[in-house]
Amino acid sequence: MKKVIETEKAPTPVGPYSQAIQTGNLIFLSGQIPIHPTTGEVVTGDVGQQTRQVLDNLKGILESQGLGMDSVVKVTVFLKDIRKFNQMNEVYKTYFPSLPPARSTIEVSGLAKDVDVEIEAIAAIS
Repeated sequence: MKKVIETEKAPTPVGPYSQAIQTGNLIFLSGQIPIHPTTGEVVTGDVGQQTRQVLDNLKGILESQGLGMDSVVKVTVFLKDIRKFNQMNEVYKTYFPSLPPARSTIEVSGLAKDVDVEIEAIAAIS
């Protein structure tokens, strides 16, 4: 059985998908791009600023379920330019200061709304 998770703490989906799905003790968070949840506008700026908004969106979804970033067990980062990895990573590590989750980082040729970063995650409910 699956439960659809919706919250105003993250942007409304821009397509036919859910912000997150819970099944059992796992929550699968859809890829987030740097859209501000209140304005619906893409956050512009460098990849660091975009990464911060993306991670805030993921954090908002988790908080809506009473969880924190420490519940994340796997992350996939999609970067439009792998040369910006260090900029993304500097912001990313502030959200996972200890016991960071497993992670993959992949360079892609393009992302929705022409943003520089998208991040998806899997969280475990303890």
